[in-house]
Amino acid sequence: MQISEIISADMIRCSVQASSKKGALEELSKLLAGSESSLSYTEIFDCFTSRERLGSTGLGNGIAIPHGRLKHINAPIAAFVQLEKAVDYDAVDQKPVDLLFGLLVPEDSTDEHLQILASLATMFSDHDIVSKLRAGQSAQELLETLTSNKA
Repeated sequence: MQISEIISADMIRCSVQASSKKGALEELSKLLAGSESSLSYTEIFDCFTSRERLGSTGLGNGIAIPHGRLKHINAPIAAFVQLEKAVDYDAVDQKPVDLLFGLLVPEDSTDEHLQILASLATMFSDHDIVSKLRAGQSAQELLETLTSNKA
């Protein structure tokens, strides 16, 4: 599955203000909750925080991929948030996070979930892509960066 199939410009925010990991996950949850009427902010936030209790989704280099499974969705959905200032996120490298790609998948789509996460990890390991995402000034610009890499 291509990243372009699960994210659109209306699911991307630039220069979002958050003062903590919790605040960043709240902003991401609100954004995703607005994508489908069957989704609630609380359900998404609880899904993300439950996953974080298993281990941080902070990959390192200022990037996190909060993710989880939900019963009420039929296809993967995603959102991307570029924070104005990086926040402590308990990432593997102990560096603060300023780029978050939130991913929700249907409860039973294990293989697809892992494939998308692998594609994202590969994309976020590219220094040029990450630099463009940090420098992006609009949702459209960030969308083009996220989707032009065949991830």
